[in-house]
Amino acid sequence: MATKKTIRRKRTAKRKTKHKALTLRGWGKLWPLLVGAVIVVVSCYFLLRLLFTSTIANNAAAPKGYTVHGIDVSHHQGTIDWELLRNSATIDDYPVAFAFIKATEGSDIVDSQFKKNIAQARKYGIMCGAYHFYRTTTPAKQQAEHFIRNVELQPGDLPPVLDVEIHPQGISAEDFRQGILEWLARVEQHYGVRPILYTYHSFRQQYMNDPVFDLYPYWIAHYYVDSVRYKGAWAFWQHSDSGQLPGIKEKVDLNIFNGTYDDLQHMAITTE
Repeated sequence: MATKKTIRRKRTAKRKTKHKALTLRGWGKLWPLLVGAVIVVVSCYFLLRLLFTSTIANNAAAPKGYTVHGIDVSHHQGTIDWELLRNSATIDDYPVAFAFIKATEGSDIVDSQFKKNIAQARKYGIMCGAYHFYRTTTPAKQQAEHFIRNVELQPGDLPPVLDVEIHPQGISAEDFRQGILEWLARVEQHYGVRPILYTYHSFRQQYMNDPVFDLYPYWIAHYYVDSVRYKGAWAFWQHSDSGQLPGIKEKVDLNIFNGTYDDLQHMAITTE
């Protein structure tokens, strides 16, 4: 006959066996959930890695043969993470070297992100410049003074830019050209450096096909072509309006500089 001690030992062993079976049965029910959770975590990791380390969309691949790449931004890009942009963004395996930042428009508009963008670009060592969006319905002198009041450029910054892309309204082509030249002359007088002129290839051919505009560095907008079709000299080429870079949630314009980084630095505003 089994002793009480033996009976208790058997009962304890039986309970342990039953508990172990229940535990294994419980894990058997949970393991699909655990596997699913692991799959979700791994998928999220690679998705986030793809989002934050991707350079540019395939349809916005940079033209080959250029080593100095940049962007131009405005409030349309929202809040930009300039630190992430500086540390993680590359275009054709080159870092973002420069940024043109929208400052003003017409005679009374200041871009809501201008001050923050230019301060952050400087902070993280990205060469920057400010641009003015030209309106044909406002006197050129008023637009120039508006830009000057709101833009303080520093040594090391790129020259100011005049963005001309609105067709003349209610004025002749000659008056339109004279207005552009008036803005350029006043801004050059104030900053002591010749401004950059931005416009589309076809727009320039139609409205600014005059040797006088060749005096100003040309920033040409010409998308989705493998080479610039413009026959004259150019300094910058905006080759895409659909770039995607870490630190910028919205699509962004991509540009190249027609020269080396040393050449770009020589374009910058000096203390002299």
